[in-house]
Amino acid sequence: MLEQNNQQQTTQSMNQQPFGGHELFDADEAIGAVVGTLEHFVLYQEHVQDPELTTIMDRQKSFLTQMYNTIINTLTSGQDPAVPTQVYKMELNNQTTYGLSPSAPKTPIQSASELNDECISSAILGHLKGISTHFTTSALEATNPVLRRVFADSIPNTIEMAYEMYLYQNKHQYYQVPQLQQQDMQTIRQSYATVHSGPSH
Repeated sequence: MLEQNNQQQTTQSMNQQPFGGHELFDADEAIGAVVGTLEHFVLYQEHVQDPELTTIMDRQKSFLTQMYNTIINTLTSGQDPAVPTQVYKMELNNQTTYGLSPSAPKTPIQSASELNDECISSAILGHLKGISTHFTTSALEATNPVLRRVFADSIPNTIEMAYEMYLYQNKHQYYQVPQLQQQDMQTIRQSYATVHSGPSH
């Protein structure tokens, strides 16, 4: 009788899902954001003009595909994925050009034939920002420790990809970065001071 009860408890614990409902809703949205991004990579591919942008997109699409597979593997098993979270390394340097240059007013495109590198790189940047937000929410809500870690460890990668796309845009003046006057910048930068981090009494 005792052996039968132990066997029933073991069977019940095996059948229990190692996930909470809330985290599955968040995971579903996060995975949907990755799927949407990968699908847009495919849609944009034939419209890209710049070989450099093609190279970046190919590298990011490949990385996102592996990331997607790792998340799906974790979601279906609840265990460590077969391929752990990788580290994305961009190839652009960290140089930002500051300041604004006059340009023609922008308007939304009206047909797919108007898609250009500025439009495509901007859209991808938006997708990557969205994924980063979804992953952060999912990591904060996850009860399954493996899924939480996979989402948390993936956030730096999506941020790095977004930063790479920003740098590409900035280099081509698609994404311009205004600055404050020198005095205003100094005022903000010097408006805080460090505090002693020893134990309080």
